[in-house]
Amino acid sequence: MAQDRHEDGTAARLGRRGLLAAGALGAVAAATATAGVAQAADGGAGDGGAGDGGAGTERTITLTGKLPTGSPDFVHLPFDVPAGVREIAVSYQYDKPTVPPGTPGNSCDIGLFDERGTDLGGRGFRGWSGGFRTSFAVSREQATPGYLPGAIRPGRWHVVLGPYQVAPQGLEYRVDVTLRFGAPGGEFTPAYPPERARGRGRAWYRGDCHLHTVHSDGRRQPAEVAAGAREAKLDFIVSTDHNTTSSHGVWGPLAGPDLLIVLGEEVTTRNGHWLALGLRPGQFVDWRYRSRDEAFPRFARQVRRQGGLVVPAHPYCPYVACQWKFGYEDADAVEVWNGPWTYDDESAVDTWDARLAVALRDGRSWLPAIGNSDAHSVPQVIGSPHTVVFAEDLNRDAVLAGLRAGRSWLAESAAVQLEFTATGGGRQAGIGEELAVPADAPVDVRLAVSGVPNGTVRFLTDEGQLHQESLPAEGAGTVVWRTTASLAAFVRAEVRHPRADGTPGRGNSMGPDLPWGPMAALTNPIVLRARR
Repeated sequence: MAQDRHEDGTAARLGRRGLLAAGALGAVAAATATAGVAQAADGGAGDGGAGDGGAGTERTITLTGKLPTGSPDFVHLPFDVPAGVREIAVSYQYDKPTVPPGTPGNSCDIGLFDERGTDLGGRGFRGWSGGFRTSFAVSREQATPGYLPGAIRPGRWHVVLGPYQVAPQGLEYRVDVTLRFGAPGGEFTPAYPPERARGRGRAWYRGDCHLHTVHSDGRRQPAEVAAGAREAKLDFIVSTDHNTTSSHGVWGPLAGPDLLIVLGEEVTTRNGHWLALGLRPGQFVDWRYRSRDEAFPRFARQVRRQGGLVVPAHPYCPYVACQWKFGYEDADAVEVWNGPWTYDDESAVDTWDARLAVALRDGRSWLPAIGNSDAHSVPQVIGSPHTVVFAEDLNRDAVLAGLRAGRSWLAESAAVQLEFTATGGGRQAGIGEELAVPADAPVDVRLAVSGVPNGTVRFLTDEGQLHQESLPAEGAGTVVWRTTASLAAFVRAEVRHPRADGTPGRGNSMGPDLPWGPMAALTNPIVLRARR
């Protein structure tokens, strides 16, 4: 059990009600721990009383405790804020004892909820920095990145600890909460980005839907991210800092006629991460649940009510708590390519491909694929990869609609150009569209590509790879292949770089190594339907 102590060393009275664990009552299986309530007083820091401080004074409350292995995912430490507080500053530390090889050591995240409470999906959220910062501060006029500026109202606030991993010896923590008294500063005025930019009408637009800044665990300022997006020749980006919306209000001056900035969040749970794309300004999506809690559908609905998209991110990432465990029934798309191409992306594409055939067999909507850089800092490249979407114009709703419909393909950079069509029975369909033709009518599948020197083009259907062809050294070429709707439920294309040994790779083969080089481009499918 967690035991909190006041700064003078006297143990606080413990009580279940003083600490909430991940989840709202009745919605999530609540895990609980206990903690005392800390108060600031006239007589000095942490003496157990309550009252107002004079302007320019400050009081510090110290909370300490030890979390055993098997602690709740989230431990909420309550403290009372009296009237007259201008700023709340928090710092924390925890021990990192030596652990045996192969055993996780201590790792603990931190965040803040205000007097409105810690209910799952409630209104009390005031910020989250994960394990990226050891201190933060909030006031009416400003806040540390990751946290929300706003009124410091009296009442019971909570520091939330997220013991990501706990060593066998347990995790001893110390949290110092400093209350600074004085007149409140001016009110923070957010500058949200406009929902449209100067587009080209119905056209293909390039965008990176997974990016981080100093508002979570990135090292780039928002201005650097916007500059990187322009350098990568992107038309739009989505802001997706982990578990916070604090960056939403700073993007306005960084958008422009040439760059659409869409708001979002990377919802980082203990059973996988997902992208909430297209959030309304300042709208927060909670993350304090696991798959077993059956809370994910609730928050997926919250995003869709705003017109946004729910996108599982890097579903096979091997890091702790990154692998996707919620299923895909509530997803609108899936991120199959995350950053530089690695084996986990191969797994994501294979799973996505298998689900295409199942969806078409069952007459259900298929799940579109997207690709993003997930760039946090140098040398990670913004826009590598990114998604190229066909939209009615360059605005939030049109871009999200194109992504939702699967009218998109994935590229490693703006140097890669691609056109992919299927023609038959006097009709033509493009990426994400359906071509209805007589079952045995010839269908010509055509891919025109450039920007992939010595690349390999693959055409894949519900049977697997059915055609492979190499590109010349200059990297541009056109590949045509014929099939029918009776033979292929869908067709999609991949363009691969050569393997490390310079060979093109070979489909329909097995061996100790991956059969292909890194991905250069990948399309969503063209569906072929046999017309009766």
